[in-house]
Amino acid sequence: MNFALSVLRLMCLAWLWPVALFKGSNTQNQRRHKDVYLGENTQHKHGGRIDFKTKKSDSTKSLLIKSEQLLRIEDHDFAMRPGFGGSAIPVGIDVQVESIDSISEVNMDFTMTLYLRHYWQDDRLAFPSSNNKSRTFDARLVKKIWVPDVFFVHSKRSFIHDTTMENIMLRVYPDGNILYSVRITVTALCSMDFSRFPLDTQNCSLELESYAYNENDLMLYWKNGNDSLRTDEIALSQFFIEEFHPSFGLAFYSSTGWYNRLYINFILRRHIFFFMLQTYFPTMLMVMLSWVSFWIDRRAVPARVSLGITTVLTMSTIITGVSASMPQVSYVKAVDIYLWASFLFVFLSVIEYAAVNYFTTVEEMKKLRKGKLPASYDATQAMAYDGCFHDDIDVSPFPELPTTPSTTRTIPPRASSTEPPPTEGTRLWRKRSVGKNIRFIMSNSYMIDSYSRIIFPLAYLLFNIIYWCIYS
Repeated sequence: MNFALSVLRLMCLAWLWPVALFKGSNTQNQRRHKDVYLGENTQHKHGGRIDFKTKKSDSTKSLLIKSEQLLRIEDHDFAMRPGFGGSAIPVGIDVQVESIDSISEVNMDFTMTLYLRHYWQDDRLAFPSSNNKSRTFDARLVKKIWVPDVFFVHSKRSFIHDTTMENIMLRVYPDGNILYSVRITVTALCSMDFSRFPLDTQNCSLELESYAYNENDLMLYWKNGNDSLRTDEIALSQFFIEEFHPSFGLAFYSSTGWYNRLYINFILRRHIFFFMLQTYFPTMLMVMLSWVSFWIDRRAVPARVSLGITTVLTMSTIITGVSASMPQVSYVKAVDIYLWASFLFVFLSVIEYAAVNYFTTVEEMKKLRKGKLPASYDATQAMAYDGCFHDDIDVSPFPELPTTPSTTRTIPPRASSTEPPPTEGTRLWRKRSVGKNIRFIMSNSYMIDSYSRIIFPLAYLLFNIIYWCIYS
């Protein structure tokens, strides 16, 4: 019986042995074909070179996994702030201003590039370390943990620099202290006062505040006091930076409560030299150019009129150019006072010649009616009508006509006066009223130019002294 079972087992093994050999050969062939296929692909990708070395594991990937496991990121809910339900978490702020890129008077804003650094402690990120060294990460890990939601109040535009990677740094210390640094360019509002422009000084500030967490959840503060704000050497084209200083305060919102707010304050004083060259000096020259007409003959109408109109139009161009580069404010600026006062002087010089021309014409017409002009004088050719200079017209007083019997008048004797005659050495003063003085000047119109040569420069000099004493 035992013998029969042994024979049966031998027969089964003899039948199964060829089948096992056939399957083994097929498996080896499949592996061989797969290796050849992979080798061809590798050769195609790497330019004909086949690397038969054993592929090692990615150490960077394993380190990232180890870091996440070391910080236990998956074990905590980082949507909640550290110490939720307890006292407010203190977050220190440190700012380094890299540059002030631009300041716009038209838009009333400024653009600043800065390094914003946050300091806080999160015990959830504490890790054991034998050498007490920190670990530094980039923006990829920042998205997985809690960071303060600081934003810029009154900002118009802002962005985080991303060349060549996002300029974000996260440094975690073994005790859970965290440094979070980001490089930002922000354009913020600056309420400017142009009442003394361009001799003005502007106070601007950049304000930082938490968006979601009020003072019961998050407390913002300057980490190193006044030393928390540092600046590089900043040079601006139109301004001189007088002062940079930090400050802090509270902001109240009726629906959410009180929030901590930090201020980056800086004072800007405008350089005046640019505006002296572009505005003030050309305006002074135009005013002085209008005075040249006072030395031109009053009968040269085309010369004096063209000079006056040219200076008026030039002043209008200067005023328009300055107004185009300024915001449309509802109050008067210092430069407006100077430009419009200068425009008034130029305009008055044109009006002065209009008065001279009119009074000269009236004087000639009176002489014509009184017969003091020669019979050959043609009133239609007077300068008041064609504006030209005529050499054959003499507007100076003519000599008196000879006395004839028809023109002789009998002068009655004066009535005897009871007043004693003036003694020797007594000077008689004859008072002349204002009206008589005006009529005297009107009858001698050439004196208007003589007085204008002195009055206009003295008045403009007095205006400049008062203006620069007030605004400088």
